Amino acid sequence: MTEDQSRKDSDPDVQKSWLSKLANLFTDEPQNRDDLIQILQEAYHNDLVDADALSMMKGALKVSELQVRQVMVPRAQMVVIPLASDIEDILPIIVESGHSRFPVVGEDKDELEGILLAKDVLKSFVKSEADFNMKQIIRPAVVIPESKQVNILLNEFRTTRNHMAIIIDEYGGVAGLVTIEDILEEIVGEIDDEYDDQEDPYVMKVSEQVFRINALTTITEFNEQFDFDFDDTEYDTVGGLVASEAGRLPETGEVIEVAEIAFKVVKADKRRIEFVEIDLN
Repeated sequence: MTEDQSRKDSDPDVQKSWLSKLANLFTDEPQNRDDLIQILQEAYHNDLVDADALSMMKGALKVSELQVRQVMVPRAQMVVIPLASDIEDILPIIVESGHSRFPVVGEDKDELEGILLAKDVLKSFVKSEADFNMKQIIRPAVVIPESKQVNILLNEFRTTRNHMAIIIDEYGGVAGLVTIEDILEEIVGEIDDEYDDQEDPYVMKVSEQVFRINALTTITEFNEQFDFDFDDTEYDTVGGLVASEAGRLPETGEVIEVAEIAFKVVKADKRRIEFVEIDLN
């Protein structure tokens, strides 16, 4: 930053002018959410906020209208640990998933026993593997209904310092779970960490006739690579094509056939397909 720029940033008159510009945008009070978004768009176009700030503001507004069922990790995708597990069974689950918190269950996922923190397992492992006792280290689970407002839950997470809640449906069964990271991602976008995969090539050869395809690969690129003729007028990407054929968002492991080509979903989360595999044999 130059000396002149530094003086400008600290100049009260300059700051007052900036605030005046922002205040002018709110001369007419917004009457609804659409009006408020329009004001934020004008602030962006007038260089009062950047694209990232605008995106986060919109995300915060969206979160205020969401229920937890709309952001939760579905029951089928929950990584859980059975109460009867030994420490040698638990450690591979922690390493493979990269998660820090796990629901502990009994006979099935509806029989919720509590929440296990990876750091508590490691403390027990360091002390004495022989003395490991799951019941002594699991923590009480926060249980909430599907209809709970996301912004209210976020505030509760902040005040109670909990990071995970188990979601139950109207019949009392476990419907899924939600973490503080899931909520923050609705505001700031995807949060990658050291356990998330690095960017991969769009087409990877697994074996002689088996290929792994990034779901963001365009239909045009896919057709050129494999000499196919899939229509790209309605969907731009391979992921969009597969999800459309399925009529929903497929889960990891599902096989969706499109024009006699079997697409196996090898990685997907609650929002999108990430990778598929095709076998040309």
